[in-house]
Amino acid sequence: MTSNVVVRHVDRAPREVLAGFREVDTSTAHEAIGRFGFLGAHIRPVQQGARIAGSAVTVLVHPGDNIMIHAAIALLEPGDVLVVASTAPSANALFGELMATSAQARGGVGLITDGAVRDVDAIRQLGFPVWSQHIGCQGPVKTTPGWVNIPVVLGEQAVHPGDVVCADDTGVVVVPRRGAAEALAAARRRMAAEAVLRERFAAGELSVDIAGLDAKLAELGVVYVDRLEDLPAG
Repeated sequence: MTSNVVVRHVDRAPREVLAGFREVDTSTAHEAIGRFGFLGAHIRPVQQGARIAGSAVTVLVHPGDNIMIHAAIALLEPGDVLVVASTAPSANALFGELMATSAQARGGVGLITDGAVRDVDAIRQLGFPVWSQHIGCQGPVKTTPGWVNIPVVLGEQAVHPGDVVCADDTGVVVVPRRGAAEALAAARRRMAAEAVLRERFAAGELSVDIAGLDAKLAELGVVYVDRLEDLPAG
C-alpha cells in the first residue's frame, strides 16, 4: 500500500460476542479456532492478571515513530484494542502513560504491539493493559506518516481491523471477526468439556486412562520397565 491513510470506519463484532470472549482464556480461544491466531511468545504482558477481549483498531508505523498511534487513539470506541505493528524492528518506546490515559478515556481496553512501551509502572497503576515485545525509556519521533485501520502482521499473524483480540497472562490470540460467534461457541464447548475433565482429574483419574494414551505409547514403541537395569540389551 503506497498511500498513507487513516480509515475511520471499522466493522466490529457484536458486543455480546466480545463480552463472551472476556470469559475465555487465550489457550482455549487458540484451541477452539484450530490452533490459529497466536501472536507469538515474544509479545508479553507488562502487568499480571489482566484479561481483555475487544475489537482491533490497527496501526502500522515506521520504526521509532508514533504519530499514527495518536491518530488512531482519536478513532477509538469503547471496547477497542490498539494493535500496533512496525514496518521494521525498533526498540524505541512508542507508547507511554499519557497515551494510555488518553486511550483509556476514549474507551480503549488495551494495547498490543511488536514494538516498545515505557512508563510501565505508571501504566500498571492506571490499569490500562499492555502487551509488548520490548520495554524501554528511549522515546519516539513524530515525522513519518503511516497507516490506521489496514491489515497488519504481528508474529506472522495477520490482524484485520475489527478482528477480536483476546489477551491475558498467557499471550495474545486474534480471532477473525467474521467467524467470531462460531469461535465463541466452540470455545464454550471446549470449556464445558474441560470442566468435566477437571472434576475427573481432581477425583484421581489419569489422563493416560481417560484418553487411552497407553495404547498410543505402545504404538509409538514405548515400553515400561520396573528398573533401568531391566531394559533389554541393545
